[in-house]
Amino acid sequence: MKQILSILSLFLVLCFAATAQNGPGKKDSAGNKVAAIKIAYLTSKLNLSPEEAQKFWPIYNKYAEELRKVRNDARKNNTPELEVEEKVLAIRKKYNSEFSKALPPEKVNAFYKAEKEFGTMLKKEWMERRQKKGEKGARASE
Repeated sequence: MKQILSILSLFLVLCFAATAQNGPGKKDSAGNKVAAIKIAYLTSKLNLSPEEAQKFWPIYNKYAEELRKVRNDARKNNTPELEVEEKVLAIRKKYNSEFSKALPPEKVNAFYKAEKEFGTMLKKEWMERRQKKGEKGARASE
């Protein structure tokens, strides 16, 4: 377990170092940081063995890329939300069988739950930061 945490820590340091090279204010930097934090969160929640991780992450990367493409296309084309959610669900169903080849069923289920939890935490953090930023702006204008 310590070895996995060491590898994960090294990975996170490398991710943050790579994103820092983009410079402050770059959109990629924030997205890469969130992705690195999500990877750490999922790794922790799923407690993946090295063998499971080796099988899981390549599948996850394809899954995440398909979801990203659907969401980006929807944003560009102003696609109705219901249609986007149907596409997302289709991707999740497709990858459920792929994830099941790499992980036992309880970990696949835990993955979907952890992914949802991460999204909720991210949204909460964003809202809190937005609220604090608004409070600072209100104080500055007084």
